[in-house]
Amino acid sequence: MLERFTWFKQSAYLWAGEGLAVYIDPWGVSDGSPAADLILITHAHFDHFSLEDMEKVRKDSTKIYAPPDVAKDIRGQVTTVAPGDRFEVTGVSVQAVPAYNLVQERLHFHPKANNWVGYILSLEGKDYYHAGDTDHLEELESVESDVAFVPIGGSYTMDHTEAAGFVKAISPRLAVPMHYGYVAGTERDALAFKQEAGPIPVEILTPQVPFELD
Repeated sequence: MLERFTWFKQSAYLWAGEGLAVYIDPWGVSDGSPAADLILITHAHFDHFSLEDMEKVRKDSTKIYAPPDVAKDIRGQVTTVAPGDRFEVTGVSVQAVPAYNLVQERLHFHPKANNWVGYILSLEGKDYYHAGDTDHLEELESVESDVAFVPIGGSYTMDHTEAAGFVKAISPRLAVPMHYGYVAGTERDALAFKQEAGPIPVEILTPQVPFELD
């Protein structure tokens, strides 16, 4: 289910199918990566919204979806998005879902009032959930997906234990840890997540950009 995905770093992914390239939070994008048909941005933080990386892959026809505070700074074909929005673009069905912090010491990092998002994408008959930067929210427990990409690094998002509890609550067919190894969290957290998330299967990907934290 992950063969068409490239993980660059942090929460940055490319899905490349036949004649279609979809990026989520591009950051650390490799030179020579395919031009984007669709770019989805979850929120405004530098490790998710990088104009430099977007310009590496943007073309005149690229469709971009982002929350309003991000969209205002992007040129081209940009559409604002908020939690609860559903749309179809370039043949891809997308649903935006909430992403924010509940834990007291993290509230100021991703406030609910910012209306930042995660995304559920339907690609080749499978549903992929990219959680963005979030805590375990009760309103997300209805998310259904074949694959869930979830942050595990702690400090700014769920840590590995919280993320394990979250994927048990939403029961994807496969869980993939992200948002570790660069700003917060290490490979050890990914291994702990894999152990704690059982019986949910977990696949740990290798990023294109080497980890910066041990």
